[in-house]
Amino acid sequence: MAINLGDSAHEAAWRKEVRKFIDAEVPAALKSPSEGDGEGGLFARFGAMKEWREKVAAKGWIAPSWPKKYGGADMSVVDQFVMNEEFAEAGVPGNIGGFGVMMIGPTIIEHGTEDQKQEHLTKILKGEVIWCQGYSEPGAGSDLASLQTRAVRDGDDYVINGQKIWTTGAQFADMMYMLVRTDPDAPKHRGITYLLVDMHHPGVTVRPLTTLAGTQTFNEVFFEDVRVPVRNRIGEENRGWYVGTTTLDFERSSIGTAVGVRKQLEGLIRQGKQGTVASFDRNPAVKREFVDRWIECEVAKMLSYRVVSMQVRGLIPNYEASMCKLFSSELGQRIANLSMHLYGMHGNVRNRASMGYMQAVSSTIAGGTTEVQKGIIATRGLGLPRG
Repeated sequence: MAINLGDSAHEAAWRKEVRKFIDAEVPAALKSPSEGDGEGGLFARFGAMKEWREKVAAKGWIAPSWPKKYGGADMSVVDQFVMNEEFAEAGVPGNIGGFGVMMIGPTIIEHGTEDQKQEHLTKILKGEVIWCQGYSEPGAGSDLASLQTRAVRDGDDYVINGQKIWTTGAQFADMMYMLVRTDPDAPKHRGITYLLVDMHHPGVTVRPLTTLAGTQTFNEVFFEDVRVPVRNRIGEENRGWYVGTTTLDFERSSIGTAVGVRKQLEGLIRQGKQGTVASFDRNPAVKREFVDRWIECEVAKMLSYRVVSMQVRGLIPNYEASMCKLFSSELGQRIANLSMHLYGMHGNVRNRASMGYMQAVSSTIAGGTTEVQKGIIATRGLGLPRG
């Protein structure tokens, strides 16, 4: 069966509208960063980010698939895909809402009460509240259902004790959506409850973790007798696992990642042609690696197209989304390796290549490890028995 990868008339017109908006409205400081921006460039452009957020929010595009009554644009899967692709192609921030838009917002829309929607959704879109995710624990990462952080019901509150780890941005967050164990005697996928926790409550302690690259992206978070109102529970008590794994309204095509790795590769090609510190002339054999990486970038894009084509047909991608995540994250690491090969001995200096190389290490851990993704692909995609 022939596959048409071109735009329909509607999609072409919509793509043109998105491009026109980007050209006219994106602040100059947020256009594709120069090679010298380095670490922390985004924070230096904080004012421009605020301006960009306001412009995107005014269009309803921060959470485009959300219903209009909650500040979205009632956008279709394809329209959202095209918008994400164009934002990525232009090199401008697309995921402005962070975890609030990507994760907890859709979860509240699907499982929350009307009071919870009114309390949280508008604040998410306005950027008034920063969210973080409390899932992983020191003994429950890949096997998340083994989590042991306890929440004990005490009247109108839950009292939480335990620890979370690898919590991205916890030191900046105002709220955490987290999974806690409320019934220790139930099978591990049961007895789990989904709570919303104020990070400023007494008893919450955040300790940043320093990564290989010297950054403090992740954190440990400790809970000591932290009281959370029962009204902050999403869904039923002891049924939080099913809330936490909801897939509705999530953007899962990874087109931004697929385009992003190709843009990264294009940047390396420019550096190689300029022939300063990183030069094709100094290391001509590295050109062959660029060919392989370029082909792989196209494969990553096709995997993303496959996911969005399923969503258009009303299907929920499962192992197909895992294939996107696995391939794109490993490709990002291969491109980081390529960067070091291009720079040669200069890659041993703390520069763009070495920083990217160290930061890429976590890409096959965050968002579900390579082993987890392979397990999903093997069992659900290939029908192999569980080990």
